[in-house]
Amino acid sequence: MNRTRTRFAPSPTGYMHIGNLRTALFEYLIAKHDNGDFLLRIEDTDQAREVEGATDIIYDTLKSVGMNWDEGPDIGGDFGPYIQSERLPMYRGYADQLIELGKAHYCFCTEETLEQQRQEQGDSFVFKDPCKDLSKEEIQAKLDANTPYVIRQTIDHVGKQEYDDQVYGHIEVDGDLLDEQILIKSDGFPTYNFANVIDDHQMEISHVVRGNEYLSSTPKYNLLYDAYGWQRPTYVHVPPVMKDEHHKLSKRNGDASFQDLVAKGYLPEAIINYIALLGWSPDNDQEIFSLQELVKAFDVHRISKRPAIFDIDKLTWMNSEYIKAMDPEAFYEKVLPYLHKALTKDFDLHYIANLIQSRIDRFDQEEISEKIDFLDELPADYDLEMYRHKRQKSTKEKSVVSLKAAYEALAQLDDWNEKTLEDTMMALPAQLEVKNSVIFWPIRTALSGKRATPGGAIEIAYLLGKEESLRRIQVGIDRLEKDLATA
Repeated sequence: MNRTRTRFAPSPTGYMHIGNLRTALFEYLIAKHDNGDFLLRIEDTDQAREVEGATDIIYDTLKSVGMNWDEGPDIGGDFGPYIQSERLPMYRGYADQLIELGKAHYCFCTEETLEQQRQEQGDSFVFKDPCKDLSKEEIQAKLDANTPYVIRQTIDHVGKQEYDDQVYGHIEVDGDLLDEQILIKSDGFPTYNFANVIDDHQMEISHVVRGNEYLSSTPKYNLLYDAYGWQRPTYVHVPPVMKDEHHKLSKRNGDASFQDLVAKGYLPEAIINYIALLGWSPDNDQEIFSLQELVKAFDVHRISKRPAIFDIDKLTWMNSEYIKAMDPEAFYEKVLPYLHKALTKDFDLHYIANLIQSRIDRFDQEEISEKIDFLDELPADYDLEMYRHKRQKSTKEKSVVSLKAAYEALAQLDDWNEKTLEDTMMALPAQLEVKNSVIFWPIRTALSGKRATPGGAIEIAYLLGKEESLRRIQVGIDRLEKDLATA
């Protein structure tokens, strides 16, 4: 097992959980860092939980973030089939082999038998299977009578079990306290735990990456490898992704899946960059990574043992950095549908896109609309206190003077473009012997009716055009004069 081979083996049970996607990413990075193979395997042995269309979600998610697999159900490979339900006869054969080796046994116990032991043993419950004491004749009689059964792993007097993990180091457990897990269920399907071992060996998987909750049960898998005389894989157990210090991130609890985040306007490449840093850190302060940069930088020994807390604010910041770095034309194409929904009047949408590219965090309709909806219509009865600005040294009284001067100067413009608007507005502070902000702050306020806008007075006036700009400035003058007269 010289070549590095990893596998992502999700169950088709719904959307892609962030923790699952991070596991897939680590598996991908481990393989590609070593110029190895990344496999996709669909584990559909739990038929009751399978969700229609979930396999396509898995395909689409991995493709959208650039994690292309080298072997899988859709493209094949030398070790297929890559869907567990298509490999069923093989599992039973391996289970029968374990029975012959004395490493597995038939269990005919009912749920009542298990429940009785649970009540007797309490929290320290480890099932003690009375079926291990059945004679061959008794077993055969039950089989002939079609008595329902499962096949369980046999764990007797195995003593201390040891193995090494790439993240957590040397692990030791008392093997005699391990529960004898079910390998083949009563419906003939293998359990997830058993099928994993068989498939990983058959597909020559070199590195098994999974959550640290499997640290204590890995010896059970090792006993299976040893029983068959197979080489154990390299284990990489990773810490959980948490929503806070006490709760795991979980779709069941309403936490966002990958699809949820994309729907909320996060870019797939930003999401994959962020989750790479959940439990792993590079050897420098770099935070923004392309997938290829992650492949080059990834070192399994820099995976943390500590749980990683999902910080939506950090993801939002990272997403904004990706948006800023987008090619302007690519950004325009992506933001265009949002602009169409935000605005009903005819504007230079390319110009608007350039203004907002560095000012939005997500491709979110509400956020984008909130930033530019004033272009369609001046907010009614906007707060006149906005004209007061201590830092800009602006007051209502000064604002009236500035707006009247701006109206008079702008009304004389025949050619309404950025250059003439800039020249005209920039000349006003010198004429009135005031700072630029005393002019530009009230103009921008009158044109937008908002405290913050993606552009300044010049950009907004250009977009609105001469007639609408002058109308809004006059509205500002009228409202301010009325307010001052009644003060």
